[in-house]
Amino acid sequence: MNDTASADSPAPPWTDAPEGWNWLAQDQDGRWFWYAVAPQLGFAGGVWRSPRRAQQFAAQGEPNPQWHETCRHRPGAPP
Repeated sequence: MNDTASADSPAPPWTDAPEGWNWLAQDQDGRWFWYAVAPQLGFAGGVWRSPRRAQQFAAQGEPNPQWHETCRHRPGAPP
């Protein structure tokens, strides 16, 4: 996991995250999503996937070729 985002596509602030949604990641097309469970890489589609589809749109950013390095866990939240 990485705590930074590309300069073109800053991560949404944790203050915007729904309560209990402790994961954030950006897809290759630039869309950011909050996750209720840890997402998994979906390299074939350039997306992060959640086993329960527990995801919520967070923000639209710029396409990011390093999207697979954007997953992060809310600071201080339980794993």
